[in-house]
Amino acid sequence: KVKINQNQFDALISFTYNLGISTLSSSDLLKYLNQGKIQAAANEFPLWCHAGGQVLPGLVRRRNAEKALFLS
Repeated sequence: KVKINQNQFDALISFTYNLGISTLSSSDLLKYLNQGKIQAAANEFPLWCHAGGQVLPGLVRRRNAEKALFLS
């Protein structure tokens, strides 16, 4: 619903590829983005680093990279 730059788009595509469109659609990340709260949206990326109830180092790296890309 809001205009985003190419880096934000790319970060969201990476997030969605990994977690699925339904996850993005119902996420606070998208809610904050559509409210124009860019930093709040970016802060949501690292929250999605769990699999099987555990924090996975690979997902931590991926989410941090997506957040950095989103903010650049």
